[in-house]
Amino acid sequence: MLCVVHRLGLVAYQEAWDLQNRLAQEVAEGKRPATLLLLEHSHTYTFGRRGLEENLLWDQPELERRGVDVHWVDRGGDVTYHGPGQLVGYPLLPLAPERLPNNTKDTNHPLPTSDYIAYLRKLEQVLIKTLAQFGLVAGQINNLTGVWIQAEVLSRCKNCPPDLYKSPAKIASIGIKVDARGISRHGFALNVNPDMDYWEGINACGLENQNKVSMENLMDLAPSFDEVSDIVVENFAKIFAYKMQTVSSMELT
Repeated sequence: MLCVVHRLGLVAYQEAWDLQNRLAQEVAEGKRPATLLLLEHSHTYTFGRRGLEENLLWDQPELERRGVDVHWVDRGGDVTYHGPGQLVGYPLLPLAPERLPNNTKDTNHPLPTSDYIAYLRKLEQVLIKTLAQFGLVAGQINNLTGVWIQAEVLSRCKNCPPDLYKSPAKIASIGIKVDARGISRHGFALNVNPDMDYWEGINACGLENQNKVSMENLMDLAPSFDEVSDIVVENFAKIFAYKMQTVSSMELT
């Protein structure tokens, strides 16, 4: 099965959200194959369906001073940050069994089905395998969504702030929605080399004092976005059993 990849560069959050909605409709109608959008956002806080306003710590003047937009969206979870230096991926996939071609509706096919938790875990595995190829050991934590670097790894990190040494730190966030037609929206955000100070403006995911870390913190030299994107696409193909085809963003207009 084919999945087309669009690498969009820096995109405002609202523009990307509108694009997701349009493309997901086309996927649902069979007018386009499964699609993966890879991009960066300008500084943005997004609140999911369980979002609480008190988890936004900066007031409006501070948000304006720092150039941060705030959006309430239809994904799961509470609040998270998106910004330059963070690789964001939005997979628009037909997850419901009835949306798959006839020859893939068997229980052995590795594509996700209506078990959306399994789909979320597969996204985590894409990122865990990607980080491993850059020499970074990451994993999952029971009952928490996302990808984490354990404290024993952080304790050997010469570029990490010392306050990260005592507990796991999240390196990638995940929040998804599956619409009524079984098409996935939203997705993952991997911290490559963002300005980590912007996490101070929120209680990320509704949790106080949740540690965050980036690839730049953990490596002597952070890889380029193209390098990370290439490995993400490679692992996405393996885990979701898609043939990936990168196409020009001009085809989205």
